[in-house]
Amino acid sequence: MKSLQHHLDEYVAARRALGTRLEEPAKSLCQFVRFLARMNARFITVQLALEWSQQSRDVQRATWARKLSMVRQFARWMSVVDSRHEVPPRRLLDVRHRRGKPHIYSNGEISRLMEEAIRLKSPNGIRSLTLATLIGLLAATGLRPGEAAALEQGDADLEAQLLTIRKSKFGKSRLVPIHPSTVAALKHYARERDRIFGHPRSSLFFVSEHGTALDMGAVRRWLCKISVACGLRQNANGHRCGRGPRLQDLRHTFATRRLVEWYEAGCDVPVQMPKLATYLGHASVACTYWYIEAVPELLQLATQSQLIPKKGGHQS
Repeated sequence: MKSLQHHLDEYVAARRALGTRLEEPAKSLCQFVRFLARMNARFITVQLALEWSQQSRDVQRATWARKLSMVRQFARWMSVVDSRHEVPPRRLLDVRHRRGKPHIYSNGEISRLMEEAIRLKSPNGIRSLTLATLIGLLAATGLRPGEAAALEQGDADLEAQLLTIRKSKFGKSRLVPIHPSTVAALKHYARERDRIFGHPRSSLFFVSEHGTALDMGAVRRWLCKISVACGLRQNANGHRCGRGPRLQDLRHTFATRRLVEWYEAGCDVPVQMPKLATYLGHASVACTYWYIEAVPELLQLATQSQLIPKKGGHQS
């Protein structure tokens, strides 16, 4: 009989063959399979799925629901193999999706984050350089964090000042022009990365302390640590980071600043909006209009410009 881990490997391979990256679910489901092993459980049950998904007590309820949804998809796959595997019903953890208000970083906050990132310790020094450069890139380009982490070295044409984002959200690819100052920072990172790892174990642009692909869970923990040091987060329970600004909020900050600049310059924002939507890789212009509704300053500027924001876009 195949082990659950073997079935999980087949499940992940099949989903990826269909074009799904499945990075976070693959890692989370590995943890779930190990949890089942510790519980001496041969089959997925609704009770165990619920217990595992709610282990973290200091996260939002939506996080529990997302983890349970990952198990549900895998359980559906396993129930075809053996009907003794139980599939958790939908809305078992009833959570309405509400997109939270983004944190719009100030220039000072971004500078402090990067300064604290440089202070992070690691045996070879790559952790601090990776996080500081990553924060700077996200702030300067509005890339999704996952897009930056997935950049291959060949995707960064620093002479042409272009990044190629391949098959990101919704399977879309795009070219992202970058500022000369961003080019200089990326060149510095590449030189240091190649100096530290003479023979890198990954073709990715950003690497971990071992020269391998970045673990975005680890990156979020690094951000949490430096955010506490900056005063952007408060310690919770004496040792854990409380809720606060995220990496994704650097993308929101980039988009918001561009819109504010356009309004203050008297630009025809509806005419400019498709450019920003294309640069950000949004599925439609309606997704980009979400920022006007989410940020009070933008909503006030839009009202003053007699612009009625379009409804319905909730992608990032």
